[in-house]
Amino acid sequence: MKKLLSPFAALCTVGFFARLSYALARSPVLPLFALSLGAGPEAVGLAVGISTVTGIFFKLPSGALSDVIGRKKTMRIGLVVFAVMPFTYLLVEDYSLLVVIRFFHGFATAVYGPVAMAVVAELASGIRKGEMLSWFSSITIIGNLLGAPLGGFILYSAASGSPSLVEFRTVYIVSGIAGAASLLIALKVLGREERPEGGRSLQEVYKKFASGIREVVSDRRVLITANMEGLQNMTMGALEAFLPVYAVTVAGLNEFQAGLLWGIQVVVTIVAKPIMGRTSDRYGRKPLIVVGMLLCAAAFGSIPLLRDFYLLSLAALVFGLGEAFVTSSSAALVADICKAKHFGAAMGTFGTIFDIGHASGPLLAGFLVARYDYRIAFWILAAAVLAAVPVFITSVKVERERIHTTV
Repeated sequence: MKKLLSPFAALCTVGFFARLSYALARSPVLPLFALSLGAGPEAVGLAVGISTVTGIFFKLPSGALSDVIGRKKTMRIGLVVFAVMPFTYLLVEDYSLLVVIRFFHGFATAVYGPVAMAVVAELASGIRKGEMLSWFSSITIIGNLLGAPLGGFILYSAASGSPSLVEFRTVYIVSGIAGAASLLIALKVLGREERPEGGRSLQEVYKKFASGIREVVSDRRVLITANMEGLQNMTMGALEAFLPVYAVTVAGLNEFQAGLLWGIQVVVTIVAKPIMGRTSDRYGRKPLIVVGMLLCAAAFGSIPLLRDFYLLSLAALVFGLGEAFVTSSSAALVADICKAKHFGAAMGTFGTIFDIGHASGPLLAGFLVARYDYRIAFWILAAAVLAAVPVFITSVKVERERIHTTV
């Protein structure tokens, strides 16, 4: 057990500081920074979302690359981006450069994210895959959670009025320090990697790279399972963008209550994920994914029917629980399906679909709310989640293994 947990704890520590760094650079600092540079609403949205586009295009090749050149080497490339890119924001004096930097900063999560998950899947070795992936995810979410208020606090405490360029640069220096800490910890504690087979030509390396991608993306079970989390993440992205707006403008709540609704959902997910991950290891992944999708659809669809703060809090709690059910099991199921030598490509595919869902949620919800109203918009998205459940049940066939973890 000690042999299993030691590198895992190191990986969680690296992931925490990496995500803390990225969150510091993102929200609420980034949209306020873009606004201070004269950006309008659409331009602010582009600055925030452009890094997700990076992930959509580069997570799959990054994961597949790690199958060829090694996980730790690829992961360190991503951590270098975490460490270096925050300091490039110090050069920003106009909006155009900010967008370019955001695009390249997206390589940090695009390279590191799927590879780190592949490393966790390999460490678990089929013993505690769901639980360990869930713990890793929860710890990185905590890094994200701490980054947002810390960035806002630095801006608030440093500025007498509206934040100036100096205050924004202070935040990005702190972000760079956290990113550098993640890289230094990784260099110290993750150890050396076994050398890949020697004597391979560039053509042989490319063939292995391409065959890994082909094998993963041609497996319908991988794609459908990843799409389940992608659809769930679509509703999460829609909630992230429109739950605060709905709470204030329709339900008549104040901004603090609107923030609490989102916080309830996130905290429930963080607490429940490791428990659900362990449950999926013992009793199977598919039932948890199905139940989680049903919970998310029900909670999401009920929100436009509610006005009371406590009822909306209950809906947020149920949605967070459903998210924990789905996310604790979907990545682990993808890893179960794939061969270990293709874990990187599998997690890259998973991450790509995850990012597509996250990026499309606010866009689809915005279009539907503008065209209809909150009720119709939320019900259409909830229906898409429900429609995916029978497809998943009938299409994803895996051998059921009950894995009993040792406490």
